[in-house]
Amino acid sequence: MTLQPGPTGGWPSRPKRRDVVENDEYAAFARRIIRAYAKRVAAGDVEALTDMVALSAVLDDAITDAVSGLRGHGYSWADIAARLGISRQAAQQRWGNDR
Repeated sequence: MTLQPGPTGGWPSRPKRRDVVENDEYAAFARRIIRAYAKRVAAGDVEALTDMVALSAVLDDAITDAVSGLRGHGYSWADIAARLGISRQAAQQRWGNDR
């Protein structure tokens, strides 16, 4: 989906959501991988536990990058917070000063 000039010739003030069909399937795939990794660790791979915990930091960084990208595309803190079920202020405090 691409943005088109509005009726007055200017660009719309609100960003348009990009409909990407595979987002839900991709997220489900990522969840399956993480769960499979957890089962592998739980089956006795104690050394991999450290790597699994490190994934938490990677995920936090990825969320920060995603929020920063959404802000760069014009989404407000309220838009982002609504999707996360938190207040605008909480979203801004968590990710507002990271980048």
